[in-house]
Amino acid sequence: MVDVLDLGHVRLHVADEGPRDAPAVIFANSLGTDFRLWDAILPHLPPGLRIVRADKRGHGLSQTTGPISIDDLADDVAGIIAALELDRPVYVGLSIGGLIGQSLALRHGDAIGGLVLSNTAAKIGESTIWTDRIAAIEAGGIGVIAEPTMERWFSPAFRATPDCGAWKLMLERQDQAGYLACCRAIAEADFRERLAGVQGPVLCIGGSLDGSTPPEAMRDLTDRISGARLEIIEGVGHLPCVEAPALYADLLAGHLRDIGHI
Repeated sequence: MVDVLDLGHVRLHVADEGPRDAPAVIFANSLGTDFRLWDAILPHLPPGLRIVRADKRGHGLSQTTGPISIDDLADDVAGIIAALELDRPVYVGLSIGGLIGQSLALRHGDAIGGLVLSNTAAKIGESTIWTDRIAAIEAGGIGVIAEPTMERWFSPAFRATPDCGAWKLMLERQDQAGYLACCRAIAEADFRERLAGVQGPVLCIGGSLDGSTPPEAMRDLTDRISGARLEIIEGVGHLPCVEAPALYADLLAGHLRDIGHI
């Protein structure tokens, strides 16, 4: 089922697939992408899961609202879990989705049964990086960041394929107001002194060629969470679920088994 879920304060585009009583996994996509980010891994996941994917505010077909914080976006995820009556799903978040996951674990930890933090950090970049990006987009439109973003997102090998063009087009078609609102939310988010409150087991996944949240940022994040484990996928960038879907799905499935979710 793909539908628009009305949480009262925001309408979110959600795909809810699989048996209603199956173990659930809920996915949150990165900045500038929609929930199609996860399409390539779905055929590689174990059968019998309930898979929920949602476009965060201002992305895909979800509603764009005013100023937002990472905590607001985490509250949205908690709202989805409650509205769909998911039984402690495992949450998988990539990039800003990983920031959302950190907030979710700290503020709604009882609502989830596991956590995967992918290609993210306790703090993603210095605030000046985001203010500079916001200024560039406000001056020239979102297209001005498309090429450098592809360089951060993907390995050179993937950028040489025709598939990269579709992801660039997805970014260029992104709602500008929604993108900028999330940029501001990322700039303000800093979980470095709070992650001791997140309890493992947590799986962290990174890419060896990630230009946005490089392996050292992933190692720092992992070290701050008791019981967390880090897996770095070699030869891929910021979106390993796109570049190495089978391997990514295998790591996720292994984690689901390790924590007894399947």
